[in-house]
Amino acid sequence: MTQLAETGFDALRAALEGTVLAPGEDGYDEARRLWNSEHNRLPAVITQVRSAADVQVAVRYAVAEGLEIAVRGGAHSPHGLASVDGGLMIDLSRMNQVTVDPETRRARAGGGALLGDLDAAAQEHGLAVPVGMVSHTGIGGLTLGGGIGFLTRMHGLSIDNLASVQIVTADGSIMRAAEDENPDLFWAVRGGGGNFGVVTEFEFRLHRVGPIVHYGMAFWSLEQGAEMLRAARELIPALPREVNVVIVCVNAPPAPFVPAEHHFKPGYALVVVGFGSPEQHAEAMTQVRGLLPPLFEFATPMPYVAVQQLIDEPNAWGSYHYEKGAYLEELSDGAIEVITEHFPRKTAPLSVTILYHLDTGYLETADDATAFGGQRSERYVLFAIATTPTLDALEAERAWTRTFWDALQPYTPDIGSYVNGLYEADEARLRASYGDKFDRLVAIKRKYDPDNVFRRNQNIKP
Repeated sequence: MTQLAETGFDALRAALEGTVLAPGEDGYDEARRLWNSEHNRLPAVITQVRSAADVQVAVRYAVAEGLEIAVRGGAHSPHGLASVDGGLMIDLSRMNQVTVDPETRRARAGGGALLGDLDAAAQEHGLAVPVGMVSHTGIGGLTLGGGIGFLTRMHGLSIDNLASVQIVTADGSIMRAAEDENPDLFWAVRGGGGNFGVVTEFEFRLHRVGPIVHYGMAFWSLEQGAEMLRAARELIPALPREVNVVIVCVNAPPAPFVPAEHHFKPGYALVVVGFGSPEQHAEAMTQVRGLLPPLFEFATPMPYVAVQQLIDEPNAWGSYHYEKGAYLEELSDGAIEVITEHFPRKTAPLSVTILYHLDTGYLETADDATAFGGQRSERYVLFAIATTPTLDALEAERAWTRTFWDALQPYTPDIGSYVNGLYEADEARLRASYGDKFDRLVAIKRKYDPDNVFRRNQNIKP
């Protein structure tokens, strides 16, 4: 390793199966590009790794050279943490293979796989694992923080379905972590983010899903919002676990099923995804319709992979983003008043507010079984997400998001925020989010990364 540090990038190139890119070289600018265009980082070197052994070499090289490490999976970090100025980026995107064993219902996904890669491979066998809702998100960043999506009500978080990981730690060791091997590390990576190493492979337990599921959406005006939300808070928890409802504050899309007079109008929607029978979903849609007559509605059978791609386009690369998240113990009248007061103040059409109700499957993993930053009690998690087409427009939306979040604080519990929704996270905020788990995470960090090599994350200092 000393020889590598002395001879520079040529020796690094010789040691890697993958590609090494330096500023000015072909492919460098494309490789350093991030989903959130606000962040324009200039790494000293990019390693496009192909194996755990490549990651091992890259980590050891960076440590020897004193280079800060950034780990890029899907590059979807709103904070721009997937790259680094003047440091070394470990680009996992070429490690995107997914293999599925339908007999054991297990999937192995490379550390650079996207949600769409995992969804497609598992659905070939009528299987799936709970992941997020934008298919070009990286599986790594989403999973290590928790992982919430349409299947959470059925089967919990992404981490609740994680069987093992392969991980490269700060000293360059390649380790397996599971319940039966390095269990302390396995506990920590399930919710502790990228603090403990570079995960090069995830092993997931899979569930029978689809391939056809039932999609529905109903939309109400701004004026109907408070009444609809008060009615929805009674309906959503009472629905069978096979039906998941996500509350979305959004501008109506210019889709064929949306009457032309409502195109682009802001309002409130319930997205209803059914994983059971058609009759069960139809009954849920009848109950949704009965809350309050919507401006329009839409329901159809749809492939699960298509549902997972429905909001890919409005979340496409090239825009500018900022977000903040918060837990709500309940959708109280006070919280509804804040939501309906602040959501309409956004100025960018693609900015949204999303609320997930966490119950059933989410509650079936014990709170202390993983490092997840949030107690396993019934609650909502809210994301206020600013998205603009230009950098100049982002500042106003950033202010909107922060003001909205501040106004929600009287209605949030004293347990911090979901770590994947923490934009500016100091130690006090992280401690609040992890609660009693924080000191245990610090001890595990000290064991596996005593020098804080992996610090471009929601950082737990050793």
